[in-house]
Amino acid sequence: MNTPSPSSVNRRDFLKTGGLGLAALSGLGIQPTAKSVQTSGRPASGRAKNIIFLVSDGMSGGTFSTANQFLQWKEGRPSHWAELLLQGKGRFSMMDTASRSSIVTDSAAGSSAWGCGQRVHNGRINMAGEGRPLRTILEIARDAGKATGLVTTATVTHATPAGFGANVMGRGDERQVMEQYLEREYDLLLGGGRQFIGEFEGQPSLLPRVEAGGYEFVEDRNSLLNAKGKDARLIGLFAEEHLPYEVDRMYRPEALHEQVPSLAEMTQVALRRLSTNPNGFLVQIEGARVDMAAHLNDTGGLLHDQLAFDQAVKVALDFAEEHDDTLVIVTTDHGNASPGLNSGNNGGRRNFQHMDAIRGSYRTLRDRLDRDQSAEEIQSHVAAVLGQEIEVEHAELMLRHMNNEFRLPYRRFPWLASLVGQIIANHTDFGWIGNQHTAEHVYLNVVGPGSELVQPFTRNTDLFDLMIRSAGMEAWRT
Repeated sequence: MNTPSPSSVNRRDFLKTGGLGLAALSGLGIQPTAKSVQTSGRPASGRAKNIIFLVSDGMSGGTFSTANQFLQWKEGRPSHWAELLLQGKGRFSMMDTASRSSIVTDSAAGSSAWGCGQRVHNGRINMAGEGRPLRTILEIARDAGKATGLVTTATVTHATPAGFGANVMGRGDERQVMEQYLEREYDLLLGGGRQFIGEFEGQPSLLPRVEAGGYEFVEDRNSLLNAKGKDARLIGLFAEEHLPYEVDRMYRPEALHEQVPSLAEMTQVALRRLSTNPNGFLVQIEGARVDMAAHLNDTGGLLHDQLAFDQAVKVALDFAEEHDDTLVIVTTDHGNASPGLNSGNNGGRRNFQHMDAIRGSYRTLRDRLDRDQSAEEIQSHVAAVLGQEIEVEHAELMLRHMNNEFRLPYRRFPWLASLVGQIIANHTDFGWIGNQHTAEHVYLNVVGPGSELVQPFTRNTDLFDLMIRSAGMEAWRT
């Protein structure tokens, strides 16, 4: 395939999305003091033919640290992400994640900052303040002749993947996002969200458009792993909504791990398919349920999904080891609930043993609970799913909460999940500051061509320009 010229591929009248740089965010009360990615003065050393952008959605620093420490306890090794730091590979940076409307971003605005190079209002996806659509990074990569893909454990139309390739005023318009994906002819979509491609709220099925677009369509793990297509065109949707939490995928008696692929398996297939394009590819890969577990103060859900994400990181790094023209970006869009170990009795081994006993997510536990059960039944369900022998008084508190007779006094802990999270923290010493996104600066690691442009402090919008510059796509950005 020959790379098309810019004049032959600009199919829509999008305005320029702006340059790179760290502006003073006085309206948000932020005064950045350091330069981030440089856009002038020196070019990247070599071009990035391929870009792999990995997102552990909602990952706070404590999530990163605890997953790494857990692996050191259980397997005697660091996480693959932490190993980048230990080996001094690439560049490490702290990243400011604010949106246009808030110092605390949501995933729609967070991913859009990467996807269009501008900060947008929370809830919007690549839409300027006056409602003008902004040209997206996947459109730019497509028009530059590259293969394009999105991989996630959420619905493929969810806020973070959509931030790389869609334009909607409301992140909940997932059917519209799916229609835009097909209209814009992105090559590969893997994740959940089958409901948005079939008949939806009186709208006809999009499957005829999938077939007309030349996509191979799969709906289960075996079909994905055995897909034989010779090019990138592939859509795999493995659940009506989001994919299961990793702890449920691995331990639920329905053997979900035989039906639903892991994030690492989806990543492996995506890189194999997308790399058939001689001009390279751009793919976003998201561990989405890290964020969802943090919202529920779900220790097991959070830990296992972060570990599953780390396996996808390994797949990406292994690919980059064999393809030195590949840029790998590993980060998160924002923190969530700022969890972490806070043991005062040096109980690390004991804490990890308790975490290792967890065999289900909070959602699995909630499906077993009923307000008419006895405290002893509650204790039994918690032991079976979360692996902890809780006290009868805590089981009684759970029953009172289910019967609207008790609420935790801190307003950030309104749900039964919050109460369960605090009870389980008695066993794991893994605590939470709330159940929502945070304003904390987050971790960013960049390896490969263009990584030398990354400075110690980064603005989230800088990553758009980093991708554009490192891949030589400047001519297609308008």
